[in-house]
Amino acid sequence: MIEISKPAAQQVMRSIEESGAVGLPLRIAIKRQPDGALYYQMGFDKQSHEGDQQLQAQGVQVVLDSNSVPLAQGMMLDFVEIEGRMEFIFVNPNDSRYESPLAPIASAARK
Repeated sequence: MIEISKPAAQQVMRSIEESGAVGLPLRIAIKRQPDGALYYQMGFDKQSHEGDQQLQAQGVQVVLDSNSVPLAQGMMLDFVEIEGRMEFIFVNPNDSRYESPLAPIASAARK
């Protein structure tokens, strides 16, 4: 369903320890905006809800609500440097703003 990069998993584990959230899963919530773009929220959650789906990726326990599950199919959570700052990013083919990392290669091959 979703993939978590090794750097993202390491940062999540660091955040668990720093925030005292040991034993709590990482909840990821996804909502589709009117323009088709996806909006993401994440944090550690003490409560589970009916319809939640739990999974484990790179040692991180993840919980998604039933509305987020279909939007998370094929998604990857990564932790990368952007303009000198480390940030979490969601790479998701279900997002209208998604651009395949292979797009520049395919474009160059057609020329």
